[in-house]
Amino acid sequence: MSTGPQGAPEQKPLSLPAVLLEFLKIGAIGFGGGMAIIAVMEERFVRKRRAIAADEFLHGVGLAQVLGPFAVNTSLFVGYRLHGPAGGILSLLAFVAPSMVVVLLLSRLYFAYHTLPALRGAMAGLGAVVIALILAAAWSMGEKAVRGWPAAGIAAAAFLGGLSKTNPLYILIAAGVAGLLLGREALNKATGGGRPKPPPAASRQPPASAGLCLWLAGAWPAIPLAKLATAFLKMGFMFLGGGFVVIPVLYQQLVVERGWLSATEFVDGVAISNMTPGPVSVLATFAGYKLSGVAGALVATFSLYLPAIVVMLLLSHGYGRAGHGRRAADFLAGIGPAVVGLIAGAAALLGRDALTSWRSGLLAGVAFLLLVRIKAPPALVLAAGAALGIAGIIPEK
Repeated sequence: MSTGPQGAPEQKPLSLPAVLLEFLKIGAIGFGGGMAIIAVMEERFVRKRRAIAADEFLHGVGLAQVLGPFAVNTSLFVGYRLHGPAGGILSLLAFVAPSMVVVLLLSRLYFAYHTLPALRGAMAGLGAVVIALILAAAWSMGEKAVRGWPAAGIAAAAFLGGLSKTNPLYILIAAGVAGLLLGREALNKATGGGRPKPPPAASRQPPASAGLCLWLAGAWPAIPLAKLATAFLKMGFMFLGGGFVVIPVLYQQLVVERGWLSATEFVDGVAISNMTPGPVSVLATFAGYKLSGVAGALVATFSLYLPAIVVMLLLSHGYGRAGHGRRAADFLAGIGPAVVGLIAGAAALLGRDALTSWRSGLLAGVAFLLLVRIKAPPALVLAAGAALGIAGIIPEK
């Protein structure tokens, strides 16, 4: 393996088709919600493909927490860093496409027969492996981002904050301030201690969203699904904190205020979104399908994501221009260990529900060793867990 000047693995260029193929794969196997998907992204783009530096990936995960689904935002950030604004948008589309297709199919079955596919056994096995996958990501990121007591202290504080369900955005801001006060040299030497490489030329391109936004502003009233799009667009601005934060937002809007879904339909929609790969926010796909079919599903999903997409494009652009200045680098150096702590905290919280027996705990432990020591492909470990659940070896909750 070739190395950079400080001994870190040298980054390898990755073509846009290869990036999109990776995100299609991740979107197809990304069971377990945001942090589990982040774990797969880190394994594919940082460790296996070496397309993006470990510290840069951590910074992207931190920035992705600002608004909207952070796994979706991270896919945009990675694509943007590798191939500019177009790469960011296409990476996001490739990532969410598999989960949207699955939700559309299950939604069609559900609204035709009002029954759910019998996937509970598979989910029991997947749950234990997902915990191992998240812990493996925290372990891998921690080896690079947590070196020395100051960084370990930030990671531990973020872990405790995650356990107490503090808004991740507040935790990351506090960690960034700590980075400013301590400085990246004192905080973390995992990145090699040198100055980060300048961003690739593609990432310096200006955001490509301005013309699209102007066009939409003029054409919006004429769009037949404008009412649906406007409703989900408003929900997108309330989507703070990522992950399951979207569920109470959608419940209030779709069930309580608008009556577009019954309470039973909403709960079943949450179950469907958790039975599929990709982010839980594809619940919007389920709701949109009920209201206006396939077109409604597409409009609802991308309207929900649009505010976060615009914000993430701006943040990715700003990161490319200013992310390597001294003060910005100090701030981001504090965010890296905090992301590791948040990921470990998410594993602990999810483990309370997923590891309900000694068998599921044993499966999680074995899966962790396979992922960390043997470097087994996550897709194979997930498939093995699902098979054990279907066979009844891992009991359902």
